Amino acid sequence: MYQNLSKKVSRRKFIETSCLIGAASLSGTCLPLLSACNKTAKNEKKITIKYSKTNFEREPLIRPFGFKGVYQNEFWVTAALLENESGIRHVGLQTQCLAWSDLDVFLAHSEYDGNMLLIKSLDKALQLIKGQSFSNPIEIQEAILDEVYRYGQSITNNEKLRMTFTLSSLVALDNALWMIYAQENGFKSFDEMIPDEYRNAIGYNHQHVAHVPLMAYAIPPEEITQAVDEGYFFMKIKIGRPGTQEEMLEGDKARIEAIHKLIGSKKTPHTLNGKIPYYFDANGRYEKKETLEKLLDHADKIGMLDQIAIIEEPFPEDAEIYVGDLGVRIAADESAHTAEDVLKRIQMGYKAIALKVAAKTLSMTLKMAKVAHENNIPCFLADLTCTPTLVDWNKNIAARLMPFPGLKNMGLLESNGHQNYVNWRELISYHSYPNGSWIKSKEGLFNLENEFYEKSGGILKSSNHYLNLFNNNK
Repeated sequence: MYQNLSKKVSRRKFIETSCLIGAASLSGTCLPLLSACNKTAKNEKKITIKYSKTNFEREPLIRPFGFKGVYQNEFWVTAALLENESGIRHVGLQTQCLAWSDLDVFLAHSEYDGNMLLIKSLDKALQLIKGQSFSNPIEIQEAILDEVYRYGQSITNNEKLRMTFTLSSLVALDNALWMIYAQENGFKSFDEMIPDEYRNAIGYNHQHVAHVPLMAYAIPPEEITQAVDEGYFFMKIKIGRPGTQEEMLEGDKARIEAIHKLIGSKKTPHTLNGKIPYYFDANGRYEKKETLEKLLDHADKIGMLDQIAIIEEPFPEDAEIYVGDLGVRIAADESAHTAEDVLKRIQMGYKAIALKVAAKTLSMTLKMAKVAHENNIPCFLADLTCTPTLVDWNKNIAARLMPFPGLKNMGLLESNGHQNYVNWRELISYHSYPNGSWIKSKEGLFNLENEFYEKSGGILKSSNHYLNLFNNNK
């Protein structure tokens, strides 16, 4: 857990070890990590926040959203309005999925009260930055993160609070800070505003990003086949059937075999081998390495193993199981809270990192991407059932990461909001560019033309809908 992180990986040890791993994987090249690096050469203007306020809307779901055996009945979209001393005002957004952010906190409170705890954490952060001057959003996050985390421990009465609780409560603030930072400094695009030290990690401009939908455990294999027929070729498929470990294993064996029989022989022009890749997410359900090895043995037996591109979070976070010898690419998601955690997971044999701008902030995501890049570990963007605006915060990173292994020159982006929100079309209308060519995917791809890069996917322009939440409140 975060409060013990310094005992596991000290700051100096983190930097030194990162260099050693980077040297091994990048033929002797090693760049220092995080704040040990030289700061950006940009002449950044000092920014002082003079006013802030929060508001939220409750978005209904098509069906309860399941995570690790529990269900959320709605998602809150929280907005944070910030104004600096120059009079620049912007609204940042966050989608709140408390069951993902901290399952223990979710279980200890009603859904309403749990969501309010996240907003209280955000309000605390807003109080801390009011009147403070800073050069860039990363600087201010580093200044307040520990105090906001301790506040979260207090209001949740949970000493083992997950750092993802705090980070997910800071997304709206972080987004608004980046928007003000860009406008104050005259940066016209996402590329211009990113500090130099992080640019190597996000140096591509892909024309396409693969759209990854979510196939929950309850979705029958036939619907997965239908998605492939519609053009989707890289799908996140939940495994980890409810029940005992034996029941889970047998259920998962039957599920992956049924899926492979239906789509295993289908072809796609978007992968190097022409086959459909499998992306399985276990959400920590496998308690022992031996159990996962039995599933992989079964996958090998039925001729499926070479098509498994990712298995995400197979084990409980605190199990600390080495995964580098399993023969498939294991990805870290919720266990990688911070850049330090990314390094630790790399040391444990993880070969991919799921980034979440919309759940861990852009400021933290840049640090995580940098560590992964310098250690030659590919990244992709995972969803938090984002609204269209938040999808494009994720998309701006997915569009710039090195191509995901096995794909033809493209990034990888999970987006499942269209599968879950009742008012998805209305949420698109709230986007600053609702008719943008990049908003909707076609045949499994987000097509990113020049317009996307010129307008940064619309993320640097505040939504009129969410600005209007504050018109009568100032």
